[in-house]
Amino acid sequence: MNGFIKWLEGLNEKDSRVRAVLRRSLAFDPGGFVPAYPYVEPFVKDVDNAWQREMYYLVAGIWAAHWHEGQGEQPMPLGKACAAHQAVSGSASTEHRFITLLDADSDQLPHRLRQMTALLKEQAIDFDALLKGLLFWNDDRKRTQKSWARDFYRNFKQETDTEHLTKKENSE
Repeated sequence: MNGFIKWLEGLNEKDSRVRAVLRRSLAFDPGGFVPAYPYVEPFVKDVDNAWQREMYYLVAGIWAAHWHEGQGEQPMPLGKACAAHQAVSGSASTEHRFITLLDADSDQLPHRLRQMTALLKEQAIDFDALLKGLLFWNDDRKRTQKSWARDFYRNFKQETDTEHLTKKENSE
């Protein structure tokens, strides 16, 4: 991607207050929390598109809220992380929330994404891929939403097929 998450990781290594400020920024509209400016603005100083700037702020806040020490797992795209959560939790509400997220308009997206990523606290999320998808959220062909849905249902289906085959094998 463009190194934004590496930028944040580097800032975090120097000063752990970075995460606290960026987590706090989630209580505001993306880009609306002035104390977050020193951590995001140097990276986005040449970005003129308002939507893209907001998505950088949103991802920075979500990254900070989701960060935990020693994140050793392989990060997953959001759709795959949702499917993994569904498989572990067994909760049908994950799929419902995921569909609601995919259907979010520009105004609803920050709130729904914060809810979804809070639900995925145990899953390693690929924040570079998340940012890339969000930058193109408003694409007329809904490429991001389709890509996330494919990731979810490919992995969701895999779990269902495995479960079905196990039941079939046990009955024979």
